[in-house]
Amino acid sequence: MLHFERFKLANGLRVLVHIDKATPMVAMNILYDVGARDEEEARTGFAHLFEHLMFGGSINIPEYDEPLQMAGGENNAYTTNDITNYHLQLPLKNMETAFWLESDRMLSLAFSEKSLDVQKKVVCEEFKEHYLNKPYGNAWHLLRKLAYKKHPYKWPTIGENLQQIEETQLDEVKAFFFKHYCPVNAVLCVAGDVTVEEVKQLSEKWFGNIPSGTPYVRNITAEPAQGAARTETTHADVPVDALYKAWHMAGRLTQPYYAADLITEIMGSGFSSRLYQRLVKEEQLFSTINCYHTGSLDPGLLVIEGKVREGKTIEAANEAVEQEIKRLLDEGVTDAELQKSKNKIEALISFEDMSLLSRANNIAFYELMGNAQMINEEWSKYQAITNEILLTTAKNIFREENSSTLFYKKK
Repeated sequence: MLHFERFKLANGLRVLVHIDKATPMVAMNILYDVGARDEEEARTGFAHLFEHLMFGGSINIPEYDEPLQMAGGENNAYTTNDITNYHLQLPLKNMETAFWLESDRMLSLAFSEKSLDVQKKVVCEEFKEHYLNKPYGNAWHLLRKLAYKKHPYKWPTIGENLQQIEETQLDEVKAFFFKHYCPVNAVLCVAGDVTVEEVKQLSEKWFGNIPSGTPYVRNITAEPAQGAARTETTHADVPVDALYKAWHMAGRLTQPYYAADLITEIMGSGFSSRLYQRLVKEEQLFSTINCYHTGSLDPGLLVIEGKVREGKTIEAANEAVEQEIKRLLDEGVTDAELQKSKNKIEALISFEDMSLLSRANNIAFYELMGNAQMINEEWSKYQAITNEILLTTAKNIFREENSSTLFYKKK
């Protein structure tokens, strides 16, 4: 059970405090309720671009990293299709440095053509390195476009293409910032050997005068139910063929999400999983294979992804995956398989809770989803999944008309 207290500033900033007296460090996590799904289709990659811009200097602090490093701290950030997260950790005695740094870049970035050009170049190089020049790098661009036709999950966080990033103008960047990066759209969590009162005082001092901003009302087109199986074949200069299969699944706040998470554990997480044992070890059709899901807040994707073994055909590999899915739907799972998958989830939750920074991150994330108290209810939701619920969920997900298959073939 994770304990925390919460309060809200007059400008709408939600603040959570998690007290841990066993550490000399303090962790700060700021979560902004903006991700790639909040971008315009003609201007994708903005949320990820901001992840870089937020380190390029703010209105009163020209260099973010230098004062943090001088205070003995470290930081990082990440962007998903749903959220943008900034986190740092530093010695408790220098805690106010964290409030100073984070409040200043929430107040306003130091917008300049030079800073924008620098970060655009950085993002473009990242795009080229990881998505254009890397083997299978564009697979998720192709798979998302195949599976989604309406919802903005159809593009990845890096953006749809290089051109959109290169054409980004300063006024567009400013508009995006003041729309999303404001107190009313943020959650702050502070964790460490602190008191609620001192966090409240520092929050008021550093964040209290920042204009609240306008609450962002999300109006996203829901993805219509898929009516027919979709397939696409692409050829590229890659070492071996790769198979990507995706099915639509329920969103983060529903019971089927937890059942789907357990399905991915049983089917394709680790060397003892069904797909690995049958298709890698026994039939030797794949060299690697995994089953996972996107973890999306809105309805996401359950994915099976594998590299086909040299000398085997991707068609035979795909057929074997279909047979394993059929076996799941015909026979269900054993009590031992279900319990083992639950044990792995329980261990993962416990392991995550060992890290101060991870606790701050997770508390902020659950608050953003609706209520931080949900963090203490997660395990019970997994425990409640029975064999029958899991099989019902599997039958709803693994319908042929709900599938999208990408055959990624070597030239």
